[in-house]
Amino acid sequence: MFNQSIIHMFSILLICHSVTRWLVLISLGTTIYRSATGLLNKKHFTKKDDQCRHWTATIIHIQFIFGMVMYFKSPAVARFHMTGLEATRGITDSVFFGIIHISMMLTAVILVTLGSAFAKRYTEDDKKYKTILLYFGIALLIILAAIPWPFSPLAQRPLIRTL
Repeated sequence: MFNQSIIHMFSILLICHSVTRWLVLISLGTTIYRSATGLLNKKHFTKKDDQCRHWTATIIHIQFIFGMVMYFKSPAVARFHMTGLEATRGITDSVFFGIIHISMMLTAVILVTLGSAFAKRYTEDDKKYKTILLYFGIALLIILAAIPWPFSPLAQRPLIRTL
């Protein structure tokens, strides 16, 4: 069904997606931390804070592009679309990646995009910090729930993929 070049491309995308996951988590954590401390300590929203906001949104968009390409090339998603929801029993890899993972991650990307855009437009420092804290914080919780951790009851994958 899948030729060798598609399987090779998919394997490389899996590695990129796996590595970029950590960049997303680190950048979200850093930006949320800076926003929380900035808000609590009543600091000015600095150029560094704005760069963290910007780069976090950029990294999550890059990750989303990797994810969308994988979604349309994934054997697990292809199985889900071929068999349909009624043919699956419970939450299988096909259901997880075909519905749950993509829906939750899309929601998280939208939240980061909106939070970044709103924070960029505010002029008050506390509004910038609060907006980033709220939108990026909710997005982080959704992402943590939607990642197929090795210990996840829904779908398990290694912490870093290799060929």
